[in-house]
Amino acid sequence: MSNGPLMPKATAVWLVDNTALSFDQIAEFCKLHPLEVKGIADGEVAAGIKGMDPVASGQLSRDEIAKAEGDPNHRLKLLVSQVRVPEAKRRKGPRYTPLSRRQDRPNAILWLLRNHPELKDAQIMRLVGTTKTTIDQIRDRTHWNAANLAPMDPVTLGLCSQIDLDFEVARSAKDRPAVVEEPGQTLLPAEVTTAPQQPADPFEDFAGPAPREEREAPIDVNSVFAKLKRLKTDDDE
Repeated sequence: MSNGPLMPKATAVWLVDNTALSFDQIAEFCKLHPLEVKGIADGEVAAGIKGMDPVASGQLSRDEIAKAEGDPNHRLKLLVSQVRVPEAKRRKGPRYTPLSRRQDRPNAILWLLRNHPELKDAQIMRLVGTTKTTIDQIRDRTHWNAANLAPMDPVTLGLCSQIDLDFEVARSAKDRPAVVEEPGQTLLPAEVTTAPQQPADPFEDFAGPAPREEREAPIDVNSVFAKLKRLKTDDDE
């Protein structure tokens, strides 16, 4: 599958307004769903998006559009640019931060220190483009604006990408020693929990179990009542 055009929705808006192409042709060329293209035509999708001319940008030719308009089964072909743009090499060193975002760096540093204390200072420097001195001042609460700082996610602020942040966090997790947790309470084996319980022995006391012959001797009811009667007679006297 070939790549789609730049700014596909803006290109679809232009094609809907300036050509007789079908929704399916536009959808396939712009890598959109046909219902989404229909929504653009109805004004329900991409409202406020200015159309971009793919012919002026060198992504599509007039002859290709005319051929597709005459044949509904024809699929538009994206023109391959003859100019090769060299990939920008990433410069080593601290990340460049736009002037409009530099005032947010202390808040981002505070967020990283609170939410990812495992990160090293060098990693924080790479993420938000700061210095070790600034990190130490925010950590020690000696920064000139420490009272007004509020932790804010550097990804939300646009200081770094989520991929870069996850990469640094994963790298710190590999460097940390593994924490061995103490074993907690474990379940008893099924043989123990399902075994029938022995009834309590009424002849056992704190001194230990009674002799076997005493536990097995039958109780003489008449002698018990005789002892109780004798005790009552002694009390009356």
